[in-house]
This record gives sequence, structure tokens and C-alpha cells, in this order.
Amino acid sequence: MSREPGLSARLKLTLSYAALVLVTGAVLLAVVWMYLLRYVPNVEQGLLYTSPNRYLLSRIFGRAAAIALAVLLVCGLAGGWILAGRMLAPLHRITDAARRSSTGSLSHRVRLPGRQDEFRELADAFDAMLDQLESHVAEQQRFAANASHELRTPLAITRSLLDVAIKDPSHDHTALAERLHTVNTRAIDLTEALLLLSRSDRGNFTREPVDLSLVAEEAVETLLPLGEQRGITLDVTGEPAKAAGSEALLLRMVTNLVQNAIVHNLPSGSVAVHTESWRDTAVLRVENTGPQLPAELVPTLVEPFQRGTERARTDGHAGVGLGLAIVHSVVRAHGGTLHLTPRLGGGLVVTVRLPVAPQNPQPSGDQD
Repeated sequence: MSREPGLSARLKLTLSYAALVLVTGAVLLAVVWMYLLRYVPNVEQGLLYTSPNRYLLSRIFGRAAAIALAVLLVCGLAGGWILAGRMLAPLHRITDAARRSSTGSLSHRVRLPGRQDEFRELADAFDAMLDQLESHVAEQQRFAANASHELRTPLAITRSLLDVAIKDPSHDHTALAERLHTVNTRAIDLTEALLLLSRSDRGNFTREPVDLSLVAEEAVETLLPLGEQRGITLDVTGEPAKAAGSEALLLRMVTNLVQNAIVHNLPSGSVAVHTESWRDTAVLRVENTGPQLPAELVPTLVEPFQRGTERARTDGHAGVGLGLAIVHSVVRAHGGTLHLTPRLGGGLVVTVRLPVAPQNPQPSGDQD
């Protein structure tokens, strides 16, 4: 953005400081003139019939006052320039860090030394912003790399199958069509998951009261065949818990949690879904049996394309490695919190806390 050149902040502060010093000096000299010289009689003999008189003192005082004001002006300009430079030095460091970050260098920090003041507070806030920005950029780059890899895999498989079909026209086209359908379905699922993740990150959705208990029942009913196929027992308990948000996104969040709990479970295991309201939050808890999880592994499960101890791959596992990443994104877009805790005896306990929906006041109409 181009702007017309103007006075620098240092020069403005210098002129302001010099003007303040000059005005202060002028006021002091005026006070001396009013309360001292006014008592000197304007006669030839002067005060107590001695010299000098008011006329002579006025000439002497006026000359000295002019010299004093000139000295104050010079000292005010010089001192103001030095003081302004020292005061604005932290601002120059912050500006330099901002210029470096604008060129893509997010690793530079201000790290302003000294005690806490307005400039140090600004520098600390700027450093915190750069830390968060660098973390988000690194996360986006890692996500883009993983997404590219995951999308490239089904495309490469499709190309290989088509190459085989072209080279061998007598190949079984039914089996080829089934494999292409499977690969294509997985690519579509991954693309839809990426679009949903992007939508939830933006947070541009209409908020309305959503009962998490009803959403949990719907998600469990939808995934009941998958649970029966794997021999997993599904149980929903709790009380109504109305959160403010998008019903479609919250349904996808609960569905992902329950599906993740079913897939990563033990044979003949169980999944428990519980909802409740606690103070000003709506709480959803999904608990499942499963293998023992190391405590240091749990925080990484919400990263995209992570499954268990290994990165997600295009194998027979359900999902594309974005289940908990989408859950984390939806919770964050709704202003809630997500806690993952290893379950005692194996498995995982996922607790979601969302702000409750505000109570709509009843309209106060006139009674007839």
C-alpha cells in the first residue's frame, strides 16, 4: 500500500518534546516577569531610590530570557531526538520482525529484553502470534503433503489397473470394474472428508440448538450394522445436552467418534456413548475398549492421516485417517474443547465439551 511521505514518528516526538520544553520555559519566565518586575518602581532612582529601575531590568531580563529560550529550544530538540530514538528502538525491532515475516520467514522473533511495559507487551504478543502462525503453516504444509500422498495412491492404483486392462484385453473386466469401483469410492470418501474438514475450519455455518443425546442416538443407530458385523456392543446413556452449532457437523463429529471407537476396538468389545449438561457446557463422552495406548501417542491422534501408531494408508481399514482430525476441527469451530485420555485397561476415552445453546426468552405479549 503506497502512502505519501510524511514526518517520522521520531521527528514528531522530538518537535513535541521541544515545544513542551519551550512553552514551559516561557511560562516560567512570564511568571518571573509578572511577580518580580511588577514590584520594581518605574522611577529614575529605582527600588529604594537606588538603581537599576524597571526599564533597565526589563531590558536586561528580556535579553536573558531570549537567550534562555533559545538554549531551551536547542536542548529540547537535541534531548527530544535522543529520547525519542531510545523510546522507539523497540518499535524498530518489531517492525523488522514484521518485515521478515511478510517475506515468509516465520522463525524470527523479537524477544525484547527488559521489564514489562507497553512495547514489551506488544513484542510478546507479536512473538505469540508468530508462534501460532508458524505452527498453523507447518500444519497446513504437512496436511497438504499427506493429502497429496493419499490422493495419489488411488489414482496410481487406477492407472495400473487400466494399464493392465489395455495390455491384456482378455482380462476379467468384471473383477477390474469391482476393483476400480473400490478405489474410486475410497478416493471420493477422502475428497469429501477433506471438503468437510475445510468447511469446519472456516466456521461459516448457522448455529442452532442441537441436542447431543439425539445426535448420539442417530449416529449409533446408523453404525449399528458395523458394530454387529465386528461384534461390538453399542450403548447410549445420559441426558439431553443442547449445544449451539450445526446439526450436520455435530452429527458427523459424533459419527466419526463412534465409528473410530468401533474400528479401533477388540473383538467382542464395547462402545459407550454418554451425554450430559454440566454448568454452561454440553458434554459428550465416547469410551471404547481396545489396545493399550501410550500416553505420548494420544495427542497425535487428532493430526490428519494418523491412525494408531502409524500413518493412515489405503488398506482394508475403514476411514481415511481424517476421523479425529475432522472431530477436532468441528469442536474447535464450535468453540469447544476436545480431550483424549487413555482408558484404564486399554482403549480411549474422548470427551467433547461444547457451549450450551442460549435460552430464547419468552415473548412478553399483552394479556387480553
